[in-house]
Amino acid sequence: MIVGDCVPVTFNTDGLTEPAARELGATRTPLELWGGIECTVVRIGDEFRNQVLETGHSARLSDLDAMADLGIKAVRYPIVWETVAPETPTELDFSWHDQRLELLRALGIKVIGGLVHHGSGPRYSSLLDAEFGKKLAEYAEKVARRYPWIETWTPVNEPLTTARFSCLYGHWYPHHQNIQSMLRALASECHATALSMAAIREWVPGAKLMVTEDLGKTFSTDKLSYQADHENERRWLSLDLLTGRVVPGHRFHEWFVRSGVAQEALDELAGASGMPDILGINHYLTSERFLDHRIQRYPDVEPGSNGVDVYVDLEAVRIDRLKTKLGPALRLREAWERYHLPIVVSEVHHGCTREEQVRWFNDVWTAAEEERGRGADIRAVTLWSMFGSVDWRSLLKRRDGLYDVGAFDTRSETPRPTLLAKAATRLGQGEPFVHPVMDLPGWWKRPGRTYARPRYDMLPSSSRSARPILITGATGTLGRAFSRICGHRGLAHVLTGRAELDITDEASIAAALARHKPWAVVNTAGFVRTWDAEERADECFRINATGPELLASACKLVGIPLVTFSSDLVFDGQLGRPYVELDEPAPKCPYGRSKAEAEARLLGMDADALIIRTSAFFGPWDRHNFVFDAINRLKRGEDMVASDKSIVSPTYVPDLVHAALDLLVDGETGIWHLTNQGAVSWHELAREVAGYAKLDAARVRKPEHGNFADTSLTSSRGLLLRPLDQALEAYVSDAAIAS
Repeated sequence: MIVGDCVPVTFNTDGLTEPAARELGATRTPLELWGGIECTVVRIGDEFRNQVLETGHSARLSDLDAMADLGIKAVRYPIVWETVAPETPTELDFSWHDQRLELLRALGIKVIGGLVHHGSGPRYSSLLDAEFGKKLAEYAEKVARRYPWIETWTPVNEPLTTARFSCLYGHWYPHHQNIQSMLRALASECHATALSMAAIREWVPGAKLMVTEDLGKTFSTDKLSYQADHENERRWLSLDLLTGRVVPGHRFHEWFVRSGVAQEALDELAGASGMPDILGINHYLTSERFLDHRIQRYPDVEPGSNGVDVYVDLEAVRIDRLKTKLGPALRLREAWERYHLPIVVSEVHHGCTREEQVRWFNDVWTAAEEERGRGADIRAVTLWSMFGSVDWRSLLKRRDGLYDVGAFDTRSETPRPTLLAKAATRLGQGEPFVHPVMDLPGWWKRPGRTYARPRYDMLPSSSRSARPILITGATGTLGRAFSRICGHRGLAHVLTGRAELDITDEASIAAALARHKPWAVVNTAGFVRTWDAEERADECFRINATGPELLASACKLVGIPLVTFSSDLVFDGQLGRPYVELDEPAPKCPYGRSKAEAEARLLGMDADALIIRTSAFFGPWDRHNFVFDAINRLKRGEDMVASDKSIVSPTYVPDLVHAALDLLVDGETGIWHLTNQGAVSWHELAREVAGYAKLDAARVRKPEHGNFADTSLTSSRGLLLRPLDQALEAYVSDAAIAS
């Protein structure tokens, strides 16, 4: 980051008196649940990216009914300038918005209208356009005239964050990288906000302004304290501008002047022309930073520079000594004490595993309630990215198609409510959310998270008292992978072998359930020697069919869910296309028949079971798989023969386990196909692996004979695993680390 000279300047602000503050918080209504969809429209070079399109929300009117079902009281909803008037300011198309805004109104959900969301305006404008404010205000007037019933508005989302990402770091258009451009862009956004609200109030006299901003805090080594001080004053800039605080004597006033910001605009803002009615505070786990000049301690982190010192910019949550200085409660308290304006937590989202999303939302909700108890006027908490987001991990700079789930998973034909949706609904009803995953804290509070002592297994000592997941199959690839990943995700679990839990013995099952009192069972035990299944058919059926049946019966008796695994071999491979969940099983071999029989028995008893069909495991932690064998043969310079007539869906074990745990946590049941996206022959797979491992693919040969069979799987319920090529690339990298 380039921020230039950072000489500290003292700046004192005046707030309300303590009696006034107490009066403001005296007559409080219950904390409300609000919602929001990820609606960024950002320009990168000459290309615009639109999250409403990329998440599919643009094509699903039913999303609004799903929102209403959660009990959402208000929603931050886009009426984004770039989408309504993309080419000229005189050609506007509100047809998409008309239908949705009227439905939201009919559903009784209040709308907070958003006009610019991380963008720089349409092609005919820019954050650095001297007429940006005038143009946005003209658009705002047209929107307000069309929707005069909308009472609350956010003309520009996160002005400071947008100015930083566009004009200081250069991620987004206009791609500048200097503090002067950032300050001009920020002043332009704030002036545009004030002008837009004036235009809106011509049609909506009582219109309220909700200004949103990401709020974190920066910590540092002593050497970099000047940089941390600079950033900690800078974080308030958009709110200081709009509340009329940037006047002579303010630390940044002269910076704005020297950067070329018009004095007229500064004077208007100093008169509080953009005074917010509500502060929208967004706080993420990465909002708090730690700056360290000792870059050698962090070999995997790319350093940056402010022109004076070279340092790394780290997630403060991974610095253990800072743990008492971090978190949403402290940041909300700082905002309240600085401005004494009503607050809404306007974005809560965590792009992580399902239980971590729920833990984070619960932490933020709890923090809001705690600060309300201290007197802060906090009105609502917003469930953000309700329908997920795409490629936010790269700040939209790459088109990886990487989808992060929100309250709903939109990879199903109909968006599927997750555990997060259920948790938010419960909290919005004023009730605590109780679930076994809440027995342990989020990763940001667990051992193993820190840079100093990182570890994959992040289970704290308190996990011994948490309700566990019981996993069968301790000696198998899948059982060990579940145990490993549960440890990483902070899910208490018990991994059992046959000596402790024989799935073919009712008494053994009952004893294990009574001993461990699990909240769920994951069955990875099974007869896996497909080539032996015909000669040992009785054993195969006893383990693969009777075992899951007995487990399901025992789980049903005590009221807990079961996850168990089936196979692509329940199909004969003659359908001519990949199989989906509703296709009728037609097994060709004894192993396939044993799995099909297990499915039939579990479905017949109406068990609370999730039956996962998958295929051809490969993973970084075991050597008993085709991919590992192919790489090692080719490394030794050996030729290998692989069928080009047998089509399969190879499945990366870490992806499979994560998706299965998410579905378990979400409470899903029935049959679900989980494989990486893509169908290949064994021959194609070996050649692709050779390419990723930089080995000689010419050594992979086809057999002279063979029968065609395509047992590849796809899903009509939701494609949850990434494409096969991405999984293979991850395997080569992860296997190298594991070895």
